[in-house]
Amino acid sequence: MAEDLAAGPLEELAAAHRVSTSFYGWDGVERKVSRETLRTVLAALGVPAETAAEVRASLDDVAPAPWRRTVPPVVVVREGEARTVPVHVAHGARVRAWIEAEDGSLHPAAQIECWDPPREVDGVVTGRALFAVPERLPLGWHTLHAEHDGGAAACALVVTPARLATTDALRDVRHWGLMAQLYSVRSERSWGIGDFADLADLAAVSAAEGAGFVLVNPLHAAEPAPPVEDSPYLPTTRRFVNPIYVRPEEIPEYGYLDPAERATVADLASRLHAANRAPGLLERDAAYAAKLAALELIHAVPRSPARQRAYERFRAELGRGLEDFALWCALAERASAEPVEETGAHGGTDDDGAAAALAAGPASDAARAQRAELADRIEFHTWLQWICDTQLEAAQRAAHEAGMDLGVVHDLAVGVKATGADAWALADVLAKGVTVGAPPDVFNQQGQNWSQPPWHPVRLEASGYAAFRDMLRTILRHAGGLRIDHILGLFRLWWIPEGAGPQEGTYVYYDHEALIGILALEAQRAGAVIIGEDLGVFEPWVRDYLSERGIFGTSILWFEHDAGVPLAPEAYRQACLTSVNTHDLPPTAGYLAGEHVRLRESLGLLRRPLEEELAAALAEQEAVLERVRERGLLPPSADPHAGFGGRSPEEVRRIVEALYAFTALTPSSLLGVAVVDAVGDARTQNQPGTSDEYPNWRIPLAGPDGAPVLLDELAGNARFRSLLATVREAVAGRRVEPRRDAFSTM
Repeated sequence: MAEDLAAGPLEELAAAHRVSTSFYGWDGVERKVSRETLRTVLAALGVPAETAAEVRASLDDVAPAPWRRTVPPVVVVREGEARTVPVHVAHGARVRAWIEAEDGSLHPAAQIECWDPPREVDGVVTGRALFAVPERLPLGWHTLHAEHDGGAAACALVVTPARLATTDALRDVRHWGLMAQLYSVRSERSWGIGDFADLADLAAVSAAEGAGFVLVNPLHAAEPAPPVEDSPYLPTTRRFVNPIYVRPEEIPEYGYLDPAERATVADLASRLHAANRAPGLLERDAAYAAKLAALELIHAVPRSPARQRAYERFRAELGRGLEDFALWCALAERASAEPVEETGAHGGTDDDGAAAALAAGPASDAARAQRAELADRIEFHTWLQWICDTQLEAAQRAAHEAGMDLGVVHDLAVGVKATGADAWALADVLAKGVTVGAPPDVFNQQGQNWSQPPWHPVRLEASGYAAFRDMLRTILRHAGGLRIDHILGLFRLWWIPEGAGPQEGTYVYYDHEALIGILALEAQRAGAVIIGEDLGVFEPWVRDYLSERGIFGTSILWFEHDAGVPLAPEAYRQACLTSVNTHDLPPTAGYLAGEHVRLRESLGLLRRPLEEELAAALAEQEAVLERVRERGLLPPSADPHAGFGGRSPEEVRRIVEALYAFTALTPSSLLGVAVVDAVGDARTQNQPGTSDEYPNWRIPLAGPDGAPVLLDELAGNARFRSLLATVREAVAGRRVEPRRDAFSTM
């Protein structure tokens, strides 16, 4: 058993490694972090702290640690920033430094006076030299070189935008767009689940109504074969794409299948076309199994020389990361317990070689052996990613051709599965023994555990942030923007020791200057805007910092308060995506009916009686609605207590439209319209804090009566057109009057 530790040295050690020893909860009360949590989190960081002697030794190691490195692991600076870099060499040794830019040009770094005295480090008297980074270096990924009497060293030097330029381009231009869970938005031609072709159609339909973008859920890859994870926020990788969204018939080689094979694909598709109109939940496994069977057939068709060259270029561009991901997919297939028999999709039985490679990592001898043995399957999975890439490119092109300025805005999840591809390939830069989550807050009073391994801040920095950069580059290939789920995680993450409850975690801080800078650099190179989901418990300066760097924030109507009073629209932020709704709330029709409270009560997530929660929620809603009435967007309420079941469907529709018109009164550059609100859906897509207790992420798009609404019907859907017309007119500054059309869908 670990000896009892005095809080002082342990807390000092935690602070030295940027681990919080206390935190403020949603209620503003400061809480101390337990010593057991501190020890576990420090251990996950590679810092021994189990005994008093280990704590003392680890404390003694803090100061000399930077002096052991000739150059820092990586240097991240802002464009035009005056910055010095320390270089550590044997005391008295001659040293020079220079920068090799991305384009191959060389830039000398001037040495400046350093008054830090030398110190003995591991028996060597070590001196520190300081070099100035040239202020006129261009944006990009450069290399800092240092040469001294005893050898040479180098590290990445990243010059990032002081402010993301794409944001400023929107200062005087407003865009509104649809927010959709792509898997739930289906057409007559979908294979039981929304896909990339549906995304192109959704963009075209909404662009015709004036939309400038369509924001979709994360499209990250799940498992390579059924069964697959339903949550798009719990992927196996954040860099690569989920082939479940591929439309097989859109692949050029589909047209060259022989008649029997085309009939097979048509039969597979027809089985799932019926599901598009059937009531009930989405069935990812059935959809993906059928698609994989079709994709196996299409993959076997020879590609034209031009197509083959394009595929080879894609494979070369994404390099080792793509190859490792494809290897993981092949290994996971082989190690899976059961083959997929009904459709003929590739499956496998347990294989000792695959299991050994999965346990050992991509650089192991076991993995090298499997690369050769599984070459055909690796090629199949790299091809799948190319197909995803080409169909995403087509969707973005269709969005632009339909008139959208931004087009498709993607979503980046907080993390990945602990047993997935990234956890395997990027194990060196992920922490073990802990998971990411959130402390108890006003909306989820028991806290959350997302079961995802966090970035290891020290090892990620030591790698030069390569994995973070590569992930962003791949996601931004065909994106007009990127939403960062829980962008506060680039500042600090709530680490929870494995086996502990969410309330037993603590915050671990990251180098946000480096992470936000790299995010801005890659977005600027891609011509994309960045939207940070900056909701929840955060430090007050964070939003100001993000605004300074040109990162959009997020405002959800129900959550915008000052001292408990709903904000007037003029008080909202300009550099912001403002909406009525978010995927972690019910659609607005459900929220107005109190479904967010009743659902949490049914799942045991409340800490006070149902009636108290309902009364509090109704009071909060009425306060917001009163703001809307003040602007003449709703008539005075005859009965302010008539909510939560006392409103007619027509009244609910008018309130939804008035709420969106209210968001148009804000100065926010981006306005989001949830597609579920546009068709009158009321069912929750996701209930935070649950997994199997609720069918999260399996709810298809439906109307007020629960009947599926397909893409083919949107252009003629009266409710859809009415809400989008309301938003369009409000953004244009025209007076918005409550609409009283007849709605056959109610």
